[in-house]
Amino acid sequence: MSARILVAEDDEMQSRLIRIYLEREGNAVQVAADGRAALERARSSRPDLIVLDVMLPLVDGLDVCRILRTESDVPILLLTARATEDDMLLGLDLGADDYLTKPYSPRELTARVRALLRRSRKATAAPTVLRVGEMELDTARFEVRVAGRQVALTAKEFSILEALAREPGRVFTRAQIIERVFGFDQDVQERTVDAHVVNLRRKLEADPGRPRRLETVYGRGYRIADGPGSPPS
Repeated sequence: MSARILVAEDDEMQSRLIRIYLEREGNAVQVAADGRAALERARSSRPDLIVLDVMLPLVDGLDVCRILRTESDVPILLLTARATEDDMLLGLDLGADDYLTKPYSPRELTARVRALLRRSRKATAAPTVLRVGEMELDTARFEVRVAGRQVALTAKEFSILEALAREPGRVFTRAQIIERVFGFDQDVQERTVDAHVVNLRRKLEADPGRPRRLETVYGRGYRIADGPGSPPS
C-alpha cells in the first residue's frame, strides 16, 4: 500500500536518492530543502511519514521535529551525521520515532520506513482499548490516559507501551521489544529501547525515578505492572 512521504533534506543528491528508493516502493514523495518548507508542506499535505534531516537551513531539523510533534503524531525518521548517544536521546526526546545516522544504506532507510508505516497502519486498523490499572490505551485514536488524564506519546513510545500492555505482568527482554516494535531485521541497539522507556516514564509515572507502572526487571527487561499504579503528578 502506497504512502505519502515528505523528505526534508537539503542535500540535493541525498534527497534524490531517497526519493528514488521510496518511489520504487510505490510511495508518493515530496521533498523540502529547508526546515521552513518542511513545516509548511507537513501542515498542508499531511503526509503519512516524514524523513527529516537534522541539519536543515532556516529551521533546524530538531526544531521541526519538536514543532510537528505538538501538532501531529505523524511518524518521524531522523537522519543525521551526529552519532553520539546524547544526540540520539535528544532526537527521541523531541518526539522522533526512529533515528538513522549517516552514512546509511538506502535499503535500510526504506526498511525502516516500511516498519514505521506498518506499525502506524496496524494501530489504525485494529481499534482496541487496553486497560491496565488506571492506564488506558486507545489504539484506534492513538490516545493514552492515566487516571483520566491524557498523555501525549510518540508513535514509537505508543508501540512499546502497547506491546507491554497487551500482556501485563509479562517480562519482555529488550530483544523481544525490538522484534515486536521495530518489526524487521536490523541492528537496533538495546539502548534505543532504554531511551524510549526513559521518555515513557517521564510521561506516565508520578516519580520516574521510582516507576510503579513501567517496571525494570533487572537482568531481564521491562514489564507493565498488573496493578493500579499511581497517577502522574
